[in-house]
Amino acid sequence: MTGRVQGVFYRATANEIAIEIGLKGFVMNMNDGSVFIEAEGTAEQLTKFIEWCKLGPSRSIVTDVNIQEGTVKEFTDFKIRY
Repeated sequence: MTGRVQGVFYRATANEIAIEIGLKGFVMNMNDGSVFIEAEGTAEQLTKFIEWCKLGPSRSIVTDVNIQEGTVKEFTDFKIRY
């Protein structure tokens, strides 16, 4: 995610939403000011999460969401990486 996505509780809220939806993976801030997420789940879960990512928490301003399909890594939980 790019835009105003750091310092607005994007990671913390994404973590809560992902766990609520039942996703596995992680969210982390990047040095360039963006947020990176790897998530695994059903197509329905991922679609719901992507829609939330486009909005983010109330203080964020998301300008772009880049979605790429990757290999399944079989994460066991969802967490914030630092």
